[in-house]
Amino acid sequence: MSAEPAPLGRRERSKLRIKDRIYTSALTLFAEQGYDRTTVDQIAERADVARGTFFNYFQRKEDLVTAWAQARQRRLEACMEESMVTREDGVTVHLERCMLALAEFNETEREVTSAMLQAWVKAGRPLIEEPYAGRVFATIIEAGRERGEIAVDIDPLRVGNILRDSYLGLLYRWSQSPEPRVPLHIELREVLRIVLNGILSYARPVTYAPAPGMDLKA
Repeated sequence: MSAEPAPLGRRERSKLRIKDRIYTSALTLFAEQGYDRTTVDQIAERADVARGTFFNYFQRKEDLVTAWAQARQRRLEACMEESMVTREDGVTVHLERCMLALAEFNETEREVTSAMLQAWVKAGRPLIEEPYAGRVFATIIEAGRERGEIAVDIDPLRVGNILRDSYLGLLYRWSQSPEPRVPLHIELREVLRIVLNGILSYARPVTYAPAPGMDLKA
């Protein structure tokens, strides 16, 4: 049995509060005026700390982008860890919960998402960061395959990355649209339905190869 972590001391708690204040102030400014137009000096002033204090916690402004992405990763993983405890629910239910969680992250903080997503892309993070959403999706698919809900020849990670890529592509368009035509959670649910069910409305025709020596004209 692992020991409980020791409680943080007063100094550590103070550091965490200052770091959180800087981070929260930065996100507020990014939402108000955009990532590119926000300076470190403005963030420090909004957080009521010295400019040097900012650099005690973040080496550069771009580190706030990483912190934002990591915070979202922890939220999603915690949400799905709680969901996966319920073994009676099928793969579709867990995937819907995952999509709903992603939608909620973005819909509840739309302005921040729009600003940070642009900064995240400009910094090249989609190419260099671990595709954690794909891994979370893959974990759900793998559990479904073990229960016989998913075909055994399906690669969970491939499906997970397909869902992750579909989510990001939709998120980019949604976040840049002044007035989204459809709420994000509905669009994500539709993406999930298409991936799970496919798009064909009829069975594919089966082509039979004649056995050696068989004359189909007879």
